[in-house]
Amino acid sequence: MARRRVIELSRPSVGSAEARAVAAALRSGWLGLGPLTARFERRFAARVGARHCVATSSGTAALHLATTLLGLRAGDEVIVPALTFVATAHAVRYTGARVVFADVAPDTLTLDPADVARKVGPRTRAVIPVHYAGHPCSMDEIHAVAASAGLEVIEDAAHAVGAAYRGRAVGSLSRLTCFSFHAAKNLTTGEGGAITCASAGDAARLRRLRALGMSRDTWRGRGGAGSPRWRYDVREVGYKAAMHDLAAAIGLVQLTKLAALNRRRRVMAARYADAFADLPWLEVPRVQPWATSAHYSYPVRVRARAALARHLARRGIVTGVHYRPLHHHEVYRDATAAVPVTDALWRSLLLLPLHPGLRDREQAAVIAGVRAFDRRSG
Repeated sequence: MARRRVIELSRPSVGSAEARAVAAALRSGWLGLGPLTARFERRFAARVGARHCVATSSGTAALHLATTLLGLRAGDEVIVPALTFVATAHAVRYTGARVVFADVAPDTLTLDPADVARKVGPRTRAVIPVHYAGHPCSMDEIHAVAASAGLEVIEDAAHAVGAAYRGRAVGSLSRLTCFSFHAAKNLTTGEGGAITCASAGDAARLRRLRALGMSRDTWRGRGGAGSPRWRYDVREVGYKAAMHDLAAAIGLVQLTKLAALNRRRRVMAARYADAFADLPWLEVPRVQPWATSAHYSYPVRVRARAALARHLARRGIVTGVHYRPLHHHEVYRDATAAVPVTDALWRSLLLLPLHPGLRDREQAAVIAGVRAFDRRSG
């Protein structure tokens, strides 16, 4: 009997162009942090309207460097949504600071500015809004709360490459914005991340922090036999957190495809929304009129989540959950977490397959599977 093809939840959109770029990087003889990474940084900054971009080894590393740049330490507090990936909160803990969880807005599942204002205390130093599923947060309101309380803003844009807020690209809105280029993301480098910023001083220090605190990148000026590549100073304790040129080679190709890949995501999201519009028991993601979502994922809300997931699994359709709230994990059970919206909604969230490689017939099978569950539920 032929085995049924599994319809994957997500899959990297890479092909022969990326393979050729990596092969060329291998032939160049420079595999670490180097000229391709610098080129990727310039092009990514231009793509999101930022003055500077510092490429890192992962999105988590980007968040860690950003929190380190702010000088967070034990006794400080940082407000983070409870509905996010664990890396958002871990980056705060790495500095010794304390995480305070805030709730999300019930429509977009992004950080609720009103709850941020309620959670600000005398030790609050920063807030990290997360653009959940690719939908931008209400950044004007968040910036207003931050300004009134003297807080720094670090945007977690791991889901939001190509998203825009009121016509401005995510990456150009705050002092620091952190991206992820993990294999599942809209733009992938295999593994990698970046921080965009407006300040040359911030960019220079972030470059030191990602390279063990060294005052210069060792690849620069490597041309001559007598080139003094060994002449650098170590100005502070930094980290091994830089992107390498093999990843950057993939990223440079992905940048040329990003607009088309995101258009494909928008088409598929619209198809789902149209197909499920008449189902009273299933709620599709809402996109606010002021937002351009990157549609990183497609979280529907359904009361019978476990039953629908099992039903789709029998049809070979992979689903997922983003996320189990962070205060439900052992490591964060001691954190402040009065988040009734998150606690009420997360158990209804189910991710449906959404990625540019999803064929139309596969998406039709997902739609048919969901609608068949509607008939079974009667």
